[in-house]
Amino acid sequence: MTSGITFDRLPELAAQFHLCFRSGHIYLEGQRMVLLHTGALGALRRELVDTLGLDRTRGVLTRMGYASGKRDAEMARELLPRASDEDLMNLGPQLHSLEGIAHVTPIRFDIDVAGGRYSGEFLWEDSFEAAVHLEAFGPYHDAVCWMQLGYATGYTTAIMGKSVIFREVDCRGKGDTNCRIVGKPVEDWGEEITEELQYFEPENVAEQLVALQDQVEHLRYSIDEQTNLGDMVGVSPAFRETGEIIRKAAESAVTVLLLGETGVGKEMFARGLHQLSRRAANAFVAVNCAAMPEELIESELFGVEKGAFTGAQQSRPGRFERADGGTLFLDEVGELSQGAQAKLLRVLQEGEFERVGDTRTRHVDVRLVAATNMDMEQAVREGRFRADLYYRLNIYPVIIPPLRERREDIPLLVERFLAKYNARHGKRIQGVSERAVEALQAYDWPGNIRELENMIERGVIIADNQRRIEVKDLFPRMNLSGGCAEEPRTAPVVTAAPPADGPATPEAARSPANLDELADLVLDRQASLDELEPRLIQHAVRRAGGNLSQAARSLGMTRPQLAYRMKKHDIPGET
Repeated sequence: MTSGITFDRLPELAAQFHLCFRSGHIYLEGQRMVLLHTGALGALRRELVDTLGLDRTRGVLTRMGYASGKRDAEMARELLPRASDEDLMNLGPQLHSLEGIAHVTPIRFDIDVAGGRYSGEFLWEDSFEAAVHLEAFGPYHDAVCWMQLGYATGYTTAIMGKSVIFREVDCRGKGDTNCRIVGKPVEDWGEEITEELQYFEPENVAEQLVALQDQVEHLRYSIDEQTNLGDMVGVSPAFRETGEIIRKAAESAVTVLLLGETGVGKEMFARGLHQLSRRAANAFVAVNCAAMPEELIESELFGVEKGAFTGAQQSRPGRFERADGGTLFLDEVGELSQGAQAKLLRVLQEGEFERVGDTRTRHVDVRLVAATNMDMEQAVREGRFRADLYYRLNIYPVIIPPLRERREDIPLLVERFLAKYNARHGKRIQGVSERAVEALQAYDWPGNIRELENMIERGVIIADNQRRIEVKDLFPRMNLSGGCAEEPRTAPVVTAAPPADGPATPEAARSPANLDELADLVLDRQASLDELEPRLIQHAVRRAGGNLSQAARSLGMTRPQLAYRMKKHDIPGET
């Protein structure tokens, strides 16, 4: 039926308003309402736009209006249980006017709930939403009464029992005299309504945030995997000098041997060398020789032919073949077996090798970068490492400075790791306190950059969002009674939990003064290095309760290195 809207029920509806001043409640037909200043709604709209953008704000406000219109339709059915379709549709615009949204004037509407037919056109005069948008943003190129459109859609959809979509064809927010809307079932609109429909679909913001976090984390990891010297941070003279040596090496194809303590970032420098070289477009393949069982090192490096040994069910290339044309990084190269050393020497000299279990000679073009924290000259003297291979690797040695020689770089590294682990763990840590930075710069860093990175990750996990990381978050067992009792020259008296994959933090400060006293004591007792090393290893193993991995970390070495030294000194391995 086609009809005009009458407002004869407006006084009756107004009588349903109840203001309870004592309890601070406002009710409309038993439904609690609130009064809001249009200025407050304008401020909310502005903040939503600034935070979410216009498009997402439109969706949020449209869905808010839809929920309100749907609720009013339910109230209308309760208020008029025997009402006709026309009466129910009459009630919606009256509620719209009563709630201060706009003055609604019908132009036309045709409704038949049983037949599923609806079309309507209405004029909104003095729309609050258009006024709010104009005040906040000025004239816009499109209609802006998003909440009201949602209301009309929600109300009519609830009454009809099928989706009825309204579009705002005129709007004061875009310069028209008044606002005008047209509504009809979604199927009658066709494809022209496609854009509007998206605003009625709820967005899973949590999933979007998780997806964004995953993207950020992926980018962080990509940065880690594609590091060049320009991405590495440092201002210290030691860092700059090492960087300059790496840059010069990158200009040639010379084999490079990176030397330095565990955790100093040898792989990072190796990646930087690769990125600066002419091989940057090809593969960078990294191998930790200490992390692979001795019986698998050769097959991992040089590949294996099907049937070469039990379990070799198919042929596969090794790391050298995968790195062909690029760079192969061998970390902990001193842990290679004698057989692997012989094959490695042949590759370096001739550029050829055979897979395990194969007789076919293969040729590769690989730039080799090796790294170790081992005293290679001593290993050669002891017969653990081939002299000819060492001389081949030692053409261009580069000593990577320990973190204690790069103290100026600590704030920059902290900032880098803080950004990385905020992204990884979904945290919003605001920084590191001044006192914590001072403690970091005073610490002696036996585990170097790896230990710093692990410490910052722990701090990010422990600290609360929107707060800063404090000393206690970094050094959980530090004696904070009255602060640092003494102002140590080099390291605070601290016992930190061992990092996840690096050497253990000492149980007392490793200041040069303490180490000098220990050295003097050893020399005074005329103890030789051969006597001292096994005693130190035995003590570390006992202290770790027989846990060789933990004992190795406390000694600043890998488990295979410790196992070798125990075998050398005939020290029985405990559980």
